[in-house]
This record gives sequence, structure tokens and C-alpha cells, in this order.
Amino acid sequence: MNSNLLLLIVTVLVALIFDFLNGFHDAANSIATVVSTRVLSPKLAVVWAAFFNFIAAFVLGTAVAKTIGKGMIRLEDVTQYVVIAGLAGAITWDVLTWWWGLPTSSSHALIGGYAGAAMARAALTRGLSSAYGVILPQGWTKTLIFIVVAPQLQKGVEVQLPVIAKHHEKDKDKKKKEEEKNIIVSIKQDGSVYIGKEAVPDRADFDPFPWHSMAV
Repeated sequence: MNSNLLLLIVTVLVALIFDFLNGFHDAANSIATVVSTRVLSPKLAVVWAAFFNFIAAFVLGTAVAKTIGKGMIRLEDVTQYVVIAGLAGAITWDVLTWWWGLPTSSSHALIGGYAGAAMARAALTRGLSSAYGVILPQGWTKTLIFIVVAPQLQKGVEVQLPVIAKHHEKDKDKKKKEEEKNIIVSIKQDGSVYIGKEAVPDRADFDPFPWHSMAV
């Protein structure tokens, strides 16, 4: 078998292994909330996550994949061996963090493994001083910023949502009480009861005694 074809087959197989590990590693993170709150059963939540992970590439595009593919490492320093080594590093990290129960990101593991493999190749072929030359700083800026910013944004939303919901409930309760204050209850002389927000119609038909009419 041609060595290039064999290398391609190995690359694809390693990529599929990473994809499988990425699925069971990140699935727990993505469905933990809906399962713990019993919104969905574990099986349905896994199917739900798998469906949206698959369909997202067709609906939301591949901007993240493009950034990882050509926006973070100089392509001149990327070979199939670099790709295989990067995937192997990400696979190893995913298995270890899954075993340790750490909620880490497989995407970040892939980025780190990919960059580390490219830096190692540059250091071995051109010297240690050239290792950092393979990095494209502009591609890492947004990623590194949002590693820090994203959890803080999530915390902010988590704090604000209960406050907004509580305020909305208070407004509903206040409005309900205001409406109840304006309800008029009157008892007709024949025993029938009138309940409404407006004045009692046809007052002549109602018992004039005050203990038969009251405002709540």
C-alpha cells in the first residue's frame, strides 16, 4: 500500500477516534443541566445533543473549524504528522480529564495539542528558538480572552435571570391584587350574586341593605 495513502487512513482513523471521544466527553457537560433538572431523560438529552451538534455545521457554518484549521498555526509548519500528533494529544487529555471528572473543553484540548505538535516540529527541525514562530497571535487573542470572559458572562446571566423572574412575579402579584381591590360583590334581593369590576347594574333590583353589598 502506498505510504501516503496509509498515512491518510491513519489520520482519518485518529480523527474519528477523537470525534467519538469528543462526543462522550463533552456530552456530559452539554446535557448536565437538562438532565439534573429532569427537563429531559438522559437518553433523550444525548439524542438531542447529538442532533444539534450534527446540524450546527450546516446551519451555523464552520467558522470555528476554519479558525482552528488556518487561523492559529502557520500552515507552512503543518504536516499530517503534526495533525496526528495534535489529535493524539487531545485524545490523551480528553481521556485523562474524563477519568478525573474534570469538565474541560475538547476544543481547547484540540487547539493545545495542535499548537504543541507544530511547535515541537519547528523546534526539532529549525531549533528551539523558532518554536513560537509557528503561532499566529491574532488567531489566539479571541480564544484566550473568551476562555476567561465566557464563564463570567454566564455567571452574570445566572445571577440576573432569577432577579428578573422574581421582579416579574412581583409585578404580576401586584397587578392581581389591584384588580381584586376593584371587584364589587353584591347580593340581589332574589338571592342571586353579582360579581364585577363596574357598578352594579340596575340598582333597583338589589337589596339596599349595606350588609348585602361589599367591596373586596
